[in-house]
Amino acid sequence: MMAGSALSVCPAPEIVPGERRVVSAAGVELLVLNCAGELFAIENRCSHEDTPLAEGELEETDCSIECPRHGSRFDLRTGRALRLPAYEPIEVFPVEVIDDVVTVEIG
Repeated sequence: MMAGSALSVCPAPEIVPGERRVVSAAGVELLVLNCAGELFAIENRCSHEDTPLAEGELEETDCSIECPRHGSRFDLRTGRALRLPAYEPIEVFPVEVIDDVVTVEIG
């Protein structure tokens, strides 16, 4: 971890569009991904049945991800559930590139 509550994920060039990384910090598993050139960090679980979202289909046209289990879809910018059966949002985390390293604000 870096100073404060920023988590270093990886060098920025390693997360090209469509690429993703799963990291754990402060008891939460995070999914960090690149959607059409924009970096996002979300909790790596569907709010419907806690299924990991890391294996879900990324939709780059609207930057959303689909749960591989029941097809719920989540907005990567807001965490809002876009499709049932999930109706509760997931948590999103701010992402920055600092000194060419992808960092996630976790606190």
